[in-house]
Amino acid sequence: MRRQAMLPTLQQSMYFIFPESVGWYREEPQHEVERPEGLWSTYSLHFVISGKGYVEIEGQQYTLQKGDAFLFPPYQEQRYSSSKDDPWDVRWVHFYGDQIKEFLLEKGFLRNLWTLKRNAELEKAFNELLLEAEAHQILRPTQLSTLMYMILCEFMSYASPLTVNRGTESVDRILALLPEMQRRACEPFNLEEWAELTGVSTYYFCKIFRKATSMTPLSFITLCRIQFAKQRLIEKEIWPIKDIACEAGYTSASYFNQRFHEHEGMTPSEFRSLYMKGSFS
Repeated sequence: MRRQAMLPTLQQSMYFIFPESVGWYREEPQHEVERPEGLWSTYSLHFVISGKGYVEIEGQQYTLQKGDAFLFPPYQEQRYSSSKDDPWDVRWVHFYGDQIKEFLLEKGFLRNLWTLKRNAELEKAFNELLLEAEAHQILRPTQLSTLMYMILCEFMSYASPLTVNRGTESVDRILALLPEMQRRACEPFNLEEWAELTGVSTYYFCKIFRKATSMTPLSFITLCRIQFAKQRLIEKEIWPIKDIACEAGYTSASYFNQRFHEHEGMTPSEFRSLYMKGSFS
């Protein structure tokens, strides 16, 4: 038994978050998904109502049951399946949004495996979204976005990390280090120093960092620097771009411009100009 509602992807969206599809699988022992890295462009949230299933991450298989959940970010390899003997009743929703990554990062929700202290509210919000998508499709986009945001908030309100093996300790050390890395992001980045603070080699640090955050350490530092630079660009309206670049940790203004454009789709000057014209007010 399965039920699902598909929605078109909005190319230019005014919404913070928007669903791409929503549905459930029940009494489907053959339910199995294998998506290679780089394929899936949306976030994928699943939570188990009953039964049992399996999620594979970096070659390690984990068993999930009632009350457990998993969250995949875009482009990560995805491997999961239902138990043949005790098929899961699993609810899922795929969603996207321009600022979702930063939002989840700030709240500490970039790991894959979770358990829910309670899920009644999450299931209720999920059912409302499914019914809305089935009844009205794309006719009421604001309602779709609101219900999707409700699902995400309910999930984040009751989710805690699922402890499944000793490797979780290393991931937790990385997650505990993120606030300090963010605070010092504009300083020269020294991979060896951060690995030493974690008590591992640089190779293993990069490996568990990617496992914990779905990005490399330098990608995280760049994200923090761009966030800092955006704030400075609107706070220090008369500062030259090269001074903003330097304060954000870039000795080369041209390289700063390049990285900023890659992340924001515009130059720092264009970003500042848009703000000064009142586009963000």
